[in-house]
Amino acid sequence: MTKGIWVYAEVRDGKIKKVTYEILSTFRRFADQLGEELCAVLAGKNVAGLAPELGAYGADKVYVLEGDKLEHYTTDGYTKVVADLLKEYQPAAFLLGCTIRGRDLAAQVAQRLQTGLMTDCTDVALEDGQLVFTRPIYAGKAYTRVYCPEARPVMATIRPNVLSVAAPQEGRTAEVIKISADPGDLRQVIRDVVRQVSTRPELTEADIIVSGGRGMKGPENFKIIEELADVLGAAVGASRAAVDAGWVPQSMQVGQTGKTVSPTIYIACGISGAIQHLAGMGSSKCIVAINKDPEANIFKVADYGIVGDLFQVVPVLTEEFKKLLASS
Repeated sequence: MTKGIWVYAEVRDGKIKKVTYEILSTFRRFADQLGEELCAVLAGKNVAGLAPELGAYGADKVYVLEGDKLEHYTTDGYTKVVADLLKEYQPAAFLLGCTIRGRDLAAQVAQRLQTGLMTDCTDVALEDGQLVFTRPIYAGKAYTRVYCPEARPVMATIRPNVLSVAAPQEGRTAEVIKISADPGDLRQVIRDVVRQVSTRPELTEADIIVSGGRGMKGPENFKIIEELADVLGAAVGASRAAVDAGWVPQSMQVGQTGKTVSPTIYIACGISGAIQHLAGMGSSKCIVAINKDPEANIFKVADYGIVGDLFQVVPVLTEEFKKLLASS
């Protein structure tokens, strides 16, 4: 591999997404083994002030693409400026987080560069100078290891929370290269941005998630798992059945047709364990299942299972966690 490893630094609400630091931490080791530079690409308006953070997490260089038309993410605008940059410098690899924006941008850039794209990767290794990626297939029922021996740049999206984050190195800096970027005429124009305010962590980046399914029996009962989530500092998710019933918004859906998550702890309450749901949370490090049906499919993947009525079990867990946290 030649000409360095590049990482797209995704920015949301003025902050760099955690998955960017996860990718930088892992690929810093690979760059050192290959004797290559690790570079970050930062795009937006007035984002240069975020570049020092990328240096602290391992970037040798940060290419800052700034322009008025990049204030809000648009597929057309970001694809053009990022693809043009990659065409000019021709890095060996370009990695992005497997987020909503990351998936969108990666597909468009790969098409522009006429290269392959490995999506939703859950692990990566360096073997004989090649980056080898692990990714799920068949709705998570199997995993395949893939690499690109000839395509350049090698492109892949990495699932959040599957790679570890190294501690930032105090005093470590990166060379910052500022580029005035104009994507030209855009087909998409952002007129307004509507934000949903929440004190809970974002679902795809949360370390702990408490999810409810059909067993919640109605939208009013989600307050039970919300109370547990707030005690644990967790995000709240839901199965497709709960979303289809109109109990919670689609933004909370975990599964093949929703969001893919990889938390440290996933607590499934009243979720049967349909294959499409398992595809979205199967890579969780520890799965706790609460269901009154001892034959529920969710118990086949759970590390810990509680057979019982969630309306009795969850409030008890909430109170016990409150006592435990108060005493610590």
